[in-house]
Amino acid sequence: MKLPIYLDYQATTPVDPRVLDAMIPYFTEHFGNAASRSHPFGWEAEAAIEKAREQIAALIGASSKEIVITSGSTEAINLALKGAAEMYAEKGKHVITSQAEHKAVLDTCKHLEKLGCEVTYLQPDKTGRVSVEAVAAALRPDTILVALMWANNEVGTLNPVREIGELCHSKGVLFFSDATQAVGKVPVDVEADHVDLLCVSAHKLYGPKGVGALYVRRKGPRVRLVAQMDGGGHERGMRSGTLNVTGIVGLGKACELARLEMAEEAKRTAALRDRLEQRITSALDFVHLNGNREHRLPNCLNLSFAFVEGESLIMGISKIAVSSGSACTSASLEPSHVLRAMAVGDDLAHSSIRFGIGRFTTEADVDFAAEQVITAVKRLRELSPLYEMAQEGIDIKTVNWQAANH
Repeated sequence: MKLPIYLDYQATTPVDPRVLDAMIPYFTEHFGNAASRSHPFGWEAEAAIEKAREQIAALIGASSKEIVITSGSTEAINLALKGAAEMYAEKGKHVITSQAEHKAVLDTCKHLEKLGCEVTYLQPDKTGRVSVEAVAAALRPDTILVALMWANNEVGTLNPVREIGELCHSKGVLFFSDATQAVGKVPVDVEADHVDLLCVSAHKLYGPKGVGALYVRRKGPRVRLVAQMDGGGHERGMRSGTLNVTGIVGLGKACELARLEMAEEAKRTAALRDRLEQRITSALDFVHLNGNREHRLPNCLNLSFAFVEGESLIMGISKIAVSSGSACTSASLEPSHVLRAMAVGDDLAHSSIRFGIGRFTTEADVDFAAEQVITAVKRLRELSPLYEMAQEGIDIKTVNWQAANH
């Protein structure tokens, strides 16, 4: 068994060997620039990109003409939010999002506020879910965009996307969903789900880093965006820059594999996720599930271990690669903003660990991880007088999480 065991698939995924095989010829043999339309090298590159667009579109129920290539989800989010806010400024300047969004959305919304937009930040429920009713209550005549993630990157909770999208369309409001964690893990259909804008990132579904896509609806309604990067008019004027042919081919192949294998893979990863949780909770008390047990990603498990400090726990399980939150904010000592939005107390938020299971995770990996966690938690709790008090049934503030969450 290779150590450390990788259980951080929400942060990134390894490139599938089949994806790499599809990419390799475009490094050396087929190296043309897709914008070079006067010779076969460019035509070949352009054809490869169009094939990739079709593969991406097929995974999300879109048309290939609705796929705009980007460098990843962060760029796609910036283009979607800033581009829509600028394009529809005369209609209104109100945007709705949630407190549990990825920083790429939250920071972009903060930028929009500096430009004169008003942003409503909805609080999710204690499982991390934003209700349709909460969105409906926040809608105003000047609302131009609702931006809510499909699946939360830290706790795996799935929002009621289809119902929210239907509401937005009935009110003439655009609906953007950050589907970075969802695409390739759960079914996504932009038509049935009434989504107008949606982002995808290759490295979250076994493709290369540095490439992604933005879905932009062409009809019912036609969505228009103001470009955020100028120079050359690539991607129908929405995103200029020489296209990363090799990466795009990889993204396309990754999407094709996800479409063909998603159902079986979801079943397998969910079984491994449940096995990991069962093994840990059967051996340890005062373990809290962060997220929604019914509406969640099949491969994400976020647990808080009361009376244990999260960073100490991660150091104690160094043979497992896991995260205490989003990879984009893991350098921060602040508690997860997602768990805070879910009203998880700071003590529990600091003791949370996210386990990400993936395509190459085995039962042996999960069993080894469970043993490492159980051993480390027991050892650290031996140093905690509060844990002894809790075991004796003493009513102390630090164990009130159990009553608050059940």
